[in-house]
Amino acid sequence: MRVVFAGTPEFARVAMERLHAAGFEIPLVLTQPDRPAGRGMKLQASPVKQFALDRGIAVAQPRSLRLDGKFPHEAAAAREALQAAQPDVMVVAAYGLILPQWVLDLPRLGCLNIHASLLPRWRGAAPIHRAIEAGDARTGVTIMQMDAGLDTGDMLLVEALPITRADTTGVLHDRLADLGGRMIVEALELAACGGLRPEPQPAEGVTYAAKIDKAEATIDWRQPAAVIERRARAFSPAPGLATTLAGEAVKVWRVAAEAGAAAPGQVLSAGAEGIRVATGEGVLNLLELQRAGGKRLPAREFLQGFAVAPGQVFGAVAD
Repeated sequence: MRVVFAGTPEFARVAMERLHAAGFEIPLVLTQPDRPAGRGMKLQASPVKQFALDRGIAVAQPRSLRLDGKFPHEAAAAREALQAAQPDVMVVAAYGLILPQWVLDLPRLGCLNIHASLLPRWRGAAPIHRAIEAGDARTGVTIMQMDAGLDTGDMLLVEALPITRADTTGVLHDRLADLGGRMIVEALELAACGGLRPEPQPAEGVTYAAKIDKAEATIDWRQPAAVIERRARAFSPAPGLATTLAGEAVKVWRVAAEAGAAAPGQVLSAGAEGIRVATGEGVLNLLELQRAGGKRLPAREFLQGFAVAPGQVFGAVAD
C-alpha cells in the first residue's frame, strides 16, 4: 500500500515512524513550511520533515493546498507531486492545513486522520489540552475517514485511555501519540483487506477544542483552586500559567489544590513545601515556578531568590 503522509509535530512523527517500521511504502510527505525557532530564531524543520529527510523520503511544504487561494502555484505543485506519488491512501496527523475536496478525493481509499480525542467530543485544534482542562476522566484516539467538515467524518477505529490526576498535556500527548501510531497501522492493515467498518459520529456530545490562546494563561485567582489546577496541567508544557507578584511576572507550572479560604490571590504561607495562595474556592499550593528569563524551579529554590511573605497578593485579578 502506497501511503502519503501529512503531518507536522512530534505527535505526527510518531505515527509516521510506526508506518515506516511496519513496511508501508511512503513515497511523499506533506508538512508545514520550516518555522523560526530557538533563541537564534533560525528556520527549523518540523519533526516529520526531519524524519522523512533522514530516510530519503520526498517532502513537499506548500503554504496552502487551495488551488484558488493565496498560493495557487504551491498548491498546484503539491497536486502534481501527489498525483505522481499515486497514493492508495493519505494519512493525516496534526498537519495544520485544511484539505480541500480535491485532496480528499485523490487517494483510492481517501484520507484517514489520527485525532487525539473520543469523537465527537473535542473536535478541533487542541483536544488534549481541553480534555484535561475540562476534567474529563478519559480521552483516546479516533481514526477517522476525513470529509470536508471539521473532524466530522466517519469513525473507523476508536480506543480510550484514562486521564489521571497527574497527567499534563505533555505526558498525555506522548501516550496518545503511541496509541495513535499503533492504531493507524492497524487501520491500514484492515483497509488493505477491506476490513474497515465506517461508523457515523453520534449527533450528541459534540464539543470543540479551540486553539490555545496565550491570553488564557493568566490566572484568575477568583476561580476555584481545582479549576486552576486543571489549567496548570492542561497548559504544561506550553504556554504555562502566568501571574504577577510585587510587579514582577511569574510563571506557574506545577500546583496542587487544597482546602482553605481567604481573599483570592492572597499568600497564606511560603516555604519549602510550596507557596499556598487563596483562590475563589480553596487554596492552591504553588510547587514549581519561574521568574522571567529564569529556569523552572521547585518552590524551595524559587524562594531563595524571590522573597514571598504571607499577606502578599498574587496578580491583578482578571476583569
